[in-house]
Amino acid sequence: MSALTRWEPASRWNPFKEAEEMEKRLSNFFGRTSVPTGGDKKEAITVAEWSPLVDITEDEKEYLIKAEIPEMKKEDIKLNVHDDVLMITGERKYEKEEKDKKYHRVERAYGSFMRSFTLPEDADGSKVNAEYKDGVLKVHLPKSEKAKPKAIEVKVS
Repeated sequence: MSALTRWEPASRWNPFKEAEEMEKRLSNFFGRTSVPTGGDKKEAITVAEWSPLVDITEDEKEYLIKAEIPEMKKEDIKLNVHDDVLMITGERKYEKEEKDKKYHRVERAYGSFMRSFTLPEDADGSKVNAEYKDGVLKVHLPKSEKAKPKAIEVKVS
């Protein structure tokens, strides 16, 4: 037998509260923690692990990976290709805290990161090159010659 629940007008459905609870559940599931900001506790931020965002595009000559890695020196970024896997690693160090400044919010993530990408079959991992400018790492991954389509003329007799 099912139980009846009395309708209480004071306990109306609040979509924002449910969205907040869902965000907390997802954050816990993915290993992130919510941190309250300030005394009012109306707003919380999610402390995420540091992982640069990437865009991957392709044209007839190459694959291009663009990674957002702001405020890092190119010497702190490493690229490695091993067993058809391209790995981008590095570390963004936390800015030293200044004693005369009062921080109200720190949302940018710091620390080590690693992104890895399995190379497509037609990519030539031995010819990877990269450039880093204005906080964007561009990794050029040329396509192999054997993978490029060739036109073959067939003579009919």
